Amino acid sequence: MYRGSGPRIFPIIVVILVIALVIAALVSVGRMIFSGGDSSESSSGESTANVVAALQNINDSRGVRWTVRGPIVADEDFRSYQITVTPTERKFVTYAGYLDQIVDVKSYSNNTEAYEQFVYALDKANAGTTREASDEDFRGVCATQGFAYKFETLSDELPDHMLWTTTCKGSKGTLAANTTQVHALFVNQIPDFKPVFTQIY
Repeated sequence: MYRGSGPRIFPIIVVILVIALVIAALVSVGRMIFSGGDSSESSSGESTANVVAALQNINDSRGVRWTVRGPIVADEDFRSYQITVTPTERKFVTYAGYLDQIVDVKSYSNNTEAYEQFVYALDKANAGTTREASDEDFRGVCATQGFAYKFETLSDELPDHMLWTTTCKGSKGTLAANTTQVHALFVNQIPDFKPVFTQIY
């Protein structure tokens, strides 16, 4: 007596679905394992592995830059500064206003050995460590009080990676490093560094 093919096909469909789910789970686990713990990526797309690789590169074309800016105030009162370090030079530039009018420049020679020690110190201070941020836009953060910090790795004087953070609790940004330690490392590269702001941290 014919009973139809339904009862025979149903178990086969269930088995196929189970196998597909198992394969999908294995692929997902494999991606997690092979991506590694050091490849954390901020929502801006900057991964720790890529930033660290750029940071540890000591070719003559490489460099790192630390930018500090104060609160968002009138153009006449706004101040910021940058410390740039390369294998051949260290530079400290102070700016006035939002158009980056140069107020003062201090420049010093450097060498590859000194640069290598410096960037590896930055790496040990987690300067290349990224994190996800709810607000990816650096503009206008920490506006009324406190300070904003931007860390960049450079190739031929142009930034190829950028991370930022602030002293404000609500704007932690993409830089997961200890800001005080990274700031001190950069400041210590400038022999006669004088603070632009009355309060730095």
